[in-house]
Amino acid sequence: MPIPGYDEDDLDEMLEERLEERDDSFLTPSQRERYESGESLLDVLDEDDIHRLLN
Repeated sequence: MPIPGYDEDDLDEMLEERLEERDDSFLTPSQRERYESGESLLDVLDEDDIHRLLN
């Protein structure tokens, strides 16, 4: 999910850091599988998930 005005790599790195601070239940099993197969968190998470993770 592209976000105008932000570097996708920086956003993905920030999301990864926030995800590490949370417990493993934040991602659904299908999201975890996609993430572990190499997709970025920006592709795996929807807008609501991103907002919850950043807040």
